[in-house]
Amino acid sequence: MKEHDATNLPRRWSENLMGFLFPSETDKWLGILRIGLGLQVAVYALFLRSDWHYLFASTGKGLVSRKLGEAITSFDSPLIPKLGWLITLGGYAHIGEDSVLSIAWACLLCMGLLLLLGLFSRPAAITAWFLHLCAAESGGLFAYGADNFMTTGLFYLMLSPLPDRYSLDHWLLKVELRDPQLLGFWRRVLQVHMCFVYLIGGLAKCLGNGWWDGSNLWRSLTRPPFNLVSPDILVRFKYALPILGISICLIELGYPFFIWIKKTRLFWLVCILAIHGVIGLAMGMYLFALVMIVLNVAAFGVGSAGPFLRYRSENDEIRMSNVEGMIK
Repeated sequence: MKEHDATNLPRRWSENLMGFLFPSETDKWLGILRIGLGLQVAVYALFLRSDWHYLFASTGKGLVSRKLGEAITSFDSPLIPKLGWLITLGGYAHIGEDSVLSIAWACLLCMGLLLLLGLFSRPAAITAWFLHLCAAESGGLFAYGADNFMTTGLFYLMLSPLPDRYSLDHWLLKVELRDPQLLGFWRRVLQVHMCFVYLIGGLAKCLGNGWWDGSNLWRSLTRPPFNLVSPDILVRFKYALPILGISICLIELGYPFFIWIKKTRLFWLVCILAIHGVIGLAMGMYLFALVMIVLNVAAFGVGSAGPFLRYRSENDEIRMSNVEGMIK
């Protein structure tokens, strides 16, 4: 009996691994991801409408020229998409730089609206990812966390099994829904990615003293242009800053572990959403707060069962069926 269990051990590990990577999922999470990122892209484009040409114009027009940002990006890889590519292509068609930039902005806004509606979802996701990546890399000196997570979210969205049942593609074009296990795989990839993000972020925060004594929170909330909260209020509640800093460290460190457990998932999810909500309201980082809320809700907000408990019960059912077959 022990030898039989030992020979079956690799097979059980393989079954557990496949069960973890390819769980059966509905497309609710995909609908949330599509709608949320569509809203994110549309708001991003509208926020930058008045500054689009100012930020991405060539030498002599912008605060920091686009060519400087693209030159810095080229040090990482010359293959990274940039707005300069589109402007060069426009030059071959005798289209001026200002016109190309205007077309790129209009296309980005349209792609966000198409994602919101779920119309031509995959082409819209691919185009939105490409245009946003071009803008983020061309304005690399102005890019921050929101741009990185927008690019990541759009990358996962364009590879995910679109469309979802809430999209116009499904209702009008009668596009069939995808395999539940394929939906589960791409959600699992997003979940694991989010766990790594918070684990690394939590470890980095714990290395210094700034989050333990509250000084990092103080600097973040008092540094322009993020100083939306009055310093008088911060001074009045200065003794709460170390508690808040330590709490943020613990929540981020515990995220990769407690978010999987059914009894603690809701508490951890609410805590992490509250952190990003406060960041958006107290520091004016609305785009960053929105994209993080969208990614977290899509990853763990709907219909996400604890993987290890579920796989153990499935394997128990398999073993029980085998035992019943041997008895018969």
